[in-house]
Amino acid sequence: MQLQVEGLSLVYATTRGPLPALQDLAFGLRQGEFVSLLGPSGCGKSTLLKLVTGLLRPTTGRIRLAGADVDGPRPDVGIVFQQPTLLPWKRVIDNVLVPIRARGADAGKYRDKAMALLEMVGLPRFADHYPHELSGGMQQRVGIARALLADPQLLLMDEPFAALDAMTRESMMDELLRIWSGSDGDRGRTVLFITHSIPEAVYLSDRVLVMGPRPGRIVDTLTVDLPRPRAIDVMAQPSFGSYCNHLRGLFRNMPAAADAEPR
Repeated sequence: MQLQVEGLSLVYATTRGPLPALQDLAFGLRQGEFVSLLGPSGCGKSTLLKLVTGLLRPTTGRIRLAGADVDGPRPDVGIVFQQPTLLPWKRVIDNVLVPIRARGADAGKYRDKAMALLEMVGLPRFADHYPHELSGGMQQRVGIARALLADPQLLLMDEPFAALDAMTRESMMDELLRIWSGSDGDRGRTVLFITHSIPEAVYLSDRVLVMGPRPGRIVDTLTVDLPRPRAIDVMAQPSFGSYCNHLRGLFRNMPAAADAEPR
């Protein structure tokens, strides 16, 4: 699914006056492209995702998906959050089916598909387990399966691996690339991925969009010309280090707080 953002701005009304969050944001994603959004804390990355989903309306500008203006939530857009946000009283299979029930559809018709998605993320044996019985990485896999249930053509991911340990994070990055690529290598799904991690952004992406401090705007676009499929050992290649160093250089020169600088 193609995504086009044109002249996007958002100003919050606060008790202390207008607060610009995004300013004149413009970029596009091609069908099947994996793009990461990298920027300091508070620059408006999560706000942008809410605008793309239709949960917020821009002050100015427009967002178009597959040629149509976004004016509200759409079933062909899936979202994966930083925390899995699973319902603790529901089994894994029922958590995957939550979006279908929320739309008032017959969840029974989607059960086989939900099981197939759990198979895809390596959790078919845990369908009848509860969230507290799963590790953090396993819970995040359930969240990804849930986001894919309606077969979205655009997948939005808001720092989904930030709370995971380093080993699990590397495993989940590979899992995500496998899901995105598809069993036949046909990358029909487009991904917009928010992260604070520079190596994560370079490893996953076709392109990395860099946002400056609030009000957020795109200040640089990096095309990552590393061959696919990728494996973790690509991180040891000099070209990978060059991409990371380029991005770190951008953030060193930004007027942002040190504790907000991506790693």
